[in-house]
Amino acid sequence: MSTPFPFTAIVGQDDLRLGLLLNAVSPAVGGVLVRGEKGTAKSTAVRALSTLLPDVAVVAGCRFSCDPAVPDPACPDGPHGADPGTSRAARVVELPIGASEDRLVGALDIERALAEGVKAFEPGLLADAHRGILYVDEVNLLHDHLVDTLLDAAAMGASYVEREGVSVRHAARFLLVGTMNPEEGELRPQLLDRFGLTVEVAASREPDQRVEVVRRRLAYDDDPAAFAARWADEEAALRARIVAARALLPEVRLGDGALRQIAATCAAFEVDGMRADIVMARTATALAAWAGRTEVLAEDVRQAALLALPHRRRRNPFDAPGLDEDRLDDTLREFGDDDPDPDPDGGGPDGGPGGGPRDGDANGDDSGDGSGDDGGPREDEPARPEAGDQDGSPSGGGGGEQRAVGAGEPFRTRMLSVPGTGDGAAGRRSRSRADHGRTTGSRRPRGALTKLHLAATVRAAAPYQRARGRSGPGLVVRRDDLRQAVREGRESNLVLFVVDASGSMAARQRMGAVKGAVLSLLLDAYQRRDKVGLVTFRGKEAEVALPPTSSVDAAAARLELLPTGGRTPLAAGLLRAHDVLRVERTRDPSRRPLLVVVTDGRATGGPDPVALASRAARLHAAGGTAAIVVDCESGPVRLGLAAKLAGDLDGAAVTLDELRADAIAGLVRDVQSAARAGRAA
Repeated sequence: MSTPFPFTAIVGQDDLRLGLLLNAVSPAVGGVLVRGEKGTAKSTAVRALSTLLPDVAVVAGCRFSCDPAVPDPACPDGPHGADPGTSRAARVVELPIGASEDRLVGALDIERALAEGVKAFEPGLLADAHRGILYVDEVNLLHDHLVDTLLDAAAMGASYVEREGVSVRHAARFLLVGTMNPEEGELRPQLLDRFGLTVEVAASREPDQRVEVVRRRLAYDDDPAAFAARWADEEAALRARIVAARALLPEVRLGDGALRQIAATCAAFEVDGMRADIVMARTATALAAWAGRTEVLAEDVRQAALLALPHRRRRNPFDAPGLDEDRLDDTLREFGDDDPDPDPDGGGPDGGPGGGPRDGDANGDDSGDGSGDDGGPREDEPARPEAGDQDGSPSGGGGGEQRAVGAGEPFRTRMLSVPGTGDGAAGRRSRSRADHGRTTGSRRPRGALTKLHLAATVRAAAPYQRARGRSGPGLVVRRDDLRQAVREGRESNLVLFVVDASGSMAARQRMGAVKGAVLSLLLDAYQRRDKVGLVTFRGKEAEVALPPTSSVDAAAARLELLPTGGRTPLAAGLLRAHDVLRVERTRDPSRRPLLVVVTDGRATGGPDPVALASRAARLHAAGGTAAIVVDCESGPVRLGLAAKLAGDLDGAAVTLDELRADAIAGLVRDVQSAARAGRAA
């Protein structure tokens, strides 16, 4: 077993260390979500925490880690009699992003259950994590079906495995720790709220801190055991402090004054539900115990708010998590009693972790140096506008570059999907062959049976019952009789936006409406777990404003600062989109693309620009790319160029008004059928 990097050797990252330590003191806090750029010691800190946790007493031989003092009466390995138990180190169980549901919850042998009536159950990761830590790296990339299972277990403290009427239940209470890079996409709100605390980490910009980080990391890589031995005394002292804080925790008093401050703070920041109040109360109590006090003070409430509220204040996917500290201080003063004023610097109590700078450091085994300070734009930052072509567009609407226009109000969009049935990653947009969803048929299993089709299995076994000597009511089943259920679910897609930013779109009211429509489609892509990309064209060329990414936030930021002006190189935009999709098909061939072209259909610049655009569109059609054109043409006289472009793309054209979900009276049509309807008209 490899030697983990010592927790006390991590440089800076005070909020990260404090959040983890508070959960070690009081697991009831509910876990912690660590958000930050790559190379900032997120994974290192979580793995290092396991060496600080007290040992766990378990029933000898129990695969589900039952407590010998209070064994689970429903334990599959039970019932447990009087057992002195044994102790083992606390576990940190990692949930891989690509794990199957059976790996998470456990596998039930359906063949033995049907043929022998035996519940042969192999525990999964939830059983391994019981009374320990369940760690999910890149938790924002976790598949939806695993997220749902994780939510159920976290809410109920138990895991249920059901297969065709055969069920197994076992306790699954764990400390949930997740790490994520926001550039790669955000978490679903339901999972976000399950984390008790959240901390933001970033690489330090202080040269001395960065030097110390590198020095310690190199020393650890040269000889992990020797490096850990040098920090053994500090680790032992911190472990003893955790034990002492746990012992003190039941004696900590949460007075009415502190409770009133907690309730007032949650109300002032308009957080949903009551989970925030409860988590803040538990966190403030743990902070007091960590500081060696038996009374919760205003400074504990303040620090608890900074850890428990930021991720609960998001109203839509494009809101950055955060907290107005001046408003927080005003609220605490207004509803305070005789407690001292909260620490204006936001430091942790008792000089412990949490009282240092918030910019942290870059330690550990995450890839990249985490500096992000090379002068170039980061992926999640809007691209700097470049000067456009200053010669005007013959179609009107202004020639020179105009300042970026804000997006209009977003709205709920109609359902857009890719025709046919795919095999892409789980999502909520297009039809796919999946492990979850509606059962559409059966087949012989390829490898291990995962989803039994009971009726098909019975039909396969029924003709052979007499030959197999059946004499009782039970069914004699052989392996060859088993049938796998074939299911149809939903997949996520790559939604590539191609946005006309030329002079013909430059009228302020018009461009605001266009940006509002694209923002609405981005919101829809976020909810359906899609990847998104953004290509814009204006002046003399097209550019990839955002390569395909899971971060819808980054696309919204690029869109917000998109300037307009110049000619309309429509063909260049379509060809650039074709290049992007060609590369993405190589990288991820199972993810089907959906091309969304936002334009009025005009094309200018060069010889015969309309014919060039038509040929570029037919290139997409020849490749089978599903496409839709959002027609932005307005005014009493309309040329219908967007509809012609949609025909060349073998796709559909919709106006901005038709894009709204309420404009089609609930009718859901895929892109291909919409295109056929348009041609028939």
